[in-house]
Amino acid sequence: MNLILLGPPGAGKGTQAKRLIDAYGIPQISTGDMLREAVKNQTQLGLEAKKYMDAGQLVPDEVVIGLVKERLAQPDCAKGFMLDGFPRTVAQAEELDKVLAEMGKAIDHVISIEVPNEELIGRLTGRRTCRNCGAGYHVIFDPPKEEGKCDKCGGELYQRDDDNEATVANRLKVYESQTKPLIDYYQAKGLLRPIDGVGSIDDIFARIKAVLG
Repeated sequence: MNLILLGPPGAGKGTQAKRLIDAYGIPQISTGDMLREAVKNQTQLGLEAKKYMDAGQLVPDEVVIGLVKERLAQPDCAKGFMLDGFPRTVAQAEELDKVLAEMGKAIDHVISIEVPNEELIGRLTGRRTCRNCGAGYHVIFDPPKEEGKCDKCGGELYQRDDDNEATVANRLKVYESQTKPLIDYYQAKGLLRPIDGVGSIDDIFARIKAVLG
């Protein structure tokens, strides 16, 4: 089964991805991990990507597509894969279709975890991190025993800059403007599977499994 996983920041994609990997025995392919791996192994594409990353620029589509192609050719992808964080644009989706066609593969389902913005803002702005040991908490879902204090080391808990309300609202806006065309693209192909992302982790996973059959 070949999947693409879409969802805004705070939708719980990472949690559901782990469950999908365990349930279906397929690898999760994240472009971030792939780039780091290629750079570490000093592959030709990795060295090419490193030039852009070192200059603080976005890695061009053709380099990312090349890396995706290399990764999908690995033996662990023979029974399927799950792409996470890629494609991000319609141009990348079209290139991915070409690459998969050359390999005799195709995408089966595009899972889009959908959560209202107010809920996402509540989830993301409630995150707290320990300054000392880096442990993570949430003021609603996973509060520390003592407010503002880490359970593990007693360190001070703080809110990261990218978790304040204005930054979160902006991140959601960017996600929406970038991803909306992608959602329309896969909808037109009959591959989009919208999933209600509000509820318990088990409930959401059950909804995903139901559409995958």
